[in-house]
Amino acid sequence: MPEGHTIHRLAADHTKWFAGQKLTALSPQGRFAEGAKKLSGRTLRQVRAHGKHLLYEWGRSTLHIHLGLYGKFRKHKSPPPEPRGAVRLRAIGDDFAFDLNGPTACELLTKAEVSKLRDRLGDDPLRNDADPDRVWKKLSSSRSAIGQQLLNQAVIAGVGNVYRAEILFLLGIHPATKSNTLERSEFDAMWDLTVDLLKIGVKHNRIIIADPQDVGKPRSRMNRTERLLVYKKSSCGACETPIEVSTIGARKIYFCPACQPERD
Repeated sequence: MPEGHTIHRLAADHTKWFAGQKLTALSPQGRFAEGAKKLSGRTLRQVRAHGKHLLYEWGRSTLHIHLGLYGKFRKHKSPPPEPRGAVRLRAIGDDFAFDLNGPTACELLTKAEVSKLRDRLGDDPLRNDADPDRVWKKLSSSRSAIGQQLLNQAVIAGVGNVYRAEILFLLGIHPATKSNTLERSEFDAMWDLTVDLLKIGVKHNRIIIADPQDVGKPRSRMNRTERLLVYKKSSCGACETPIEVSTIGARKIYFCPACQPERD
């Protein structure tokens, strides 16, 4: 499932490519035919992201898209080619078009429904309205493992499985550490690191954790193996200890038992 950096990058790109235009909207698959009919010929104002959710603003109506595990966008030049596969939504602009296949959600929401959606989501580190104090309040009152809470979209919106493993590794925090045992200084470091890494992800459109000075390459030239430090690694690059794998929050998490020792 795409993590928050991908969704924010999509929001920025789709705003650049389509905002201010009267789009032709179609549903070749047919499952979003009624919604596409309501949007077609209307002007898209802006695309925003909150966590892993995209919100396309068409005045009184908002198109909500959640890609989930299988959702995918395909970009085309206008006019686009024949649809490929089960295209839920096709949007055609002046210069570009996109096809959306396989999303978990593709629906029109009212303003009240958008507010309800956002109310159930946690703060998004990439949004200007994010409040780390709200996140700290939730974590400091929870006995759940921090490795679980980092995947809880009602706590922090946008962090996924790769980022949580890498963030905890960089901070030397064992993923099973109870959230309410963290010091405020540890949380502040975690929040700042999350913001920084997600911004790097948006800029390069991929998750990049490694320091360019350590790799000897700029981020733009790092390959997949070089970009990450602990996720799906066999051994720790810092101490050569074998990486351990555990299941927390119903997902596998990778960590170094030496660099991220358990707490008493």
